[in-house]
Amino acid sequence: MVQKIITRTTLAEQQTDFVFWKSRSVEERLRTVEEIRCEFHGWKDHVQPRLQRVYTIVKRA
Repeated sequence: MVQKIITRTTLAEQQTDFVFWKSRSVEERLRTVEEIRCEFHGWKDHVQPRLQRVYTIVKRA
């Protein structure tokens, strides 16, 4: 059975994200940054999306 634990703190007592990430290894931090970057750009399976080609036909007189 899982026990529910609730802790009340003030904003001043809360730990920052910096403390959490500082406790992680460099490799884990870099791996996480890469995951976030891929999510942001919408990449799937580490395949970079490319720009679509745009053709413009110019008729010269």
